[in-house]
Amino acid sequence: MGRKPRIDHEELARLAAEGWSNARLAAHFGVTESGVLQAKRAAGLSKPMTDHSRALPWKLRREHSQTGPATNLRNLSAAAQGRTVPKDKLNTALRWANRLVDGGLDIAYDPEHGFQEVPAEGSSHIGRVLAEVQATIGEPPGERPSGGNAPEQS
Repeated sequence: MGRKPRIDHEELARLAAEGWSNARLAAHFGVTESGVLQAKRAAGLSKPMTDHSRALPWKLRREHSQTGPATNLRNLSAAAQGRTVPKDKLNTALRWANRLVDGGLDIAYDPEHGFQEVPAEGSSHIGRVLAEVQATIGEPPGERPSGGNAPEQS
């Protein structure tokens, strides 16, 4: 087996900035698209993946992964990590989380039944997630999005 082709990180950065696709880059460098992705990571050209495990600590069943609570928790998680979330989606998630916290409720997950709103007891999961988002976007605790005017994420 031969030596792996070397990808020049400066050339990779230049071509990627010009908008070359991973397939085109792979053909140019004589590697697979996976090799291009690995080289991009090594060169610091790819964003780290967003980790939603703090907001979604459960192993979700496929049929529950795209429900409202799952989507809202992912959007809140992304915002808490400084990712751009469309304003309407962030506002929807913030209104949902604030409604739960204001009502003394939390979110629970059961693989058989999906997500349920439950009385908050002790440390509130949704309260912690909401506080992390508010700290990141600069919204004081207790502030509510009004009419879709939550701070825009950049």
